[in-house]
Amino acid sequence: MSPDGLWSIGELAERAGTTVKTVRFYSDRGLLPEAGRSAGGHRRYGPEALDRLRTIRSLRALGVPVPEAGRALERDDALEDVVAGRLRDVGTQLTALRWREAALHLLQGCTAEERADRLRLVGAVSAPPGTAALARFWRGWLPPRLPARLVSEILEHAIPQPPDDPTPAQVLAFARLHAFVSGPCPGTGRQRQPAAHRPEEGYRPAVLYGGLVEAYGLAAQPMRAGRPPHRGEALDCFVSAYARSRGTRDTPGFRRGLRSQLAADPRIDRYWQLVAEVTAPPAGPPEPTPGAAHDWLLAALSQEPAARGGPDGTCGGEPARPERVIRAPVEPGRAPGTL
Repeated sequence: MSPDGLWSIGELAERAGTTVKTVRFYSDRGLLPEAGRSAGGHRRYGPEALDRLRTIRSLRALGVPVPEAGRALERDDALEDVVAGRLRDVGTQLTALRWREAALHLLQGCTAEERADRLRLVGAVSAPPGTAALARFWRGWLPPRLPARLVSEILEHAIPQPPDDPTPAQVLAFARLHAFVSGPCPGTGRQRQPAAHRPEEGYRPAVLYGGLVEAYGLAAQPMRAGRPPHRGEALDCFVSAYARSRGTRDTPGFRRGLRSQLAADPRIDRYWQLVAEVTAPPAGPPEPTPGAAHDWLLAALSQEPAARGGPDGTCGGEPARPERVIRAPVEPGRAPGTL
């Protein structure tokens, strides 16, 4: 240390166990302020610069970018935010590595033909994968002009979150799901889209989908318990959603017609099959998807040939509008299906 109590850049580098080039780099970027200059114009640093330099190097060793390290040095409370942000970044990187590891295992031990197909599928998906393509698919499949709040609720239930630590089977299922939603929409075209998606057919899609979200939630409870399809509140809510969307009542005749209509609906069963594979837990029964809940409710409806629904055709306390009754199935292929 010089008589004035300051260190040269070489002395500081030696004490910190680093190079002059490193000290100059951080000094030039404002992270390591100089305490002064020698008579010959050389940089001088005070003892506090050593602790500051060690802190910078520790943060850099943890992968903190230089600008973030500088921000952490300026305010004590900023360090916590920097650490939290770095933890998020590391978590994302670890998830990406787990997806890549599972994808590589997927490519092991399969035939050359399978490997080529799987490589094409997983190569089209980022690691970790995003769900933007799934959201676009649903916005194209859903009826137009649904309330934004209802669309958000449907997307929340319909779009699976990729697992952080996937199995090879889950990687393959998500890749297939991504390929499915990235291709032509299975409901594209008037005749291939459910009639309930077309307001000119007399349906009110917002009423229907609002009721179906509630019905699927009710059906999930007995499904988790392993109960077979049966009559009850979930089925009544399901039928009421269709009835209210047509401004009619839940009657035995309506239920008979609804069974036939739903059996002929355009469906996206492949989507829900892949969702179930993506979200399959390591152990225990899978969480019911809306598609599985729809099938469970349709099976329950098929088991009651002449049963009535609720006494007033209600769902969630809202009465149906007794305007007209459907007494016979509509033309096949023009049914009010949704999923």
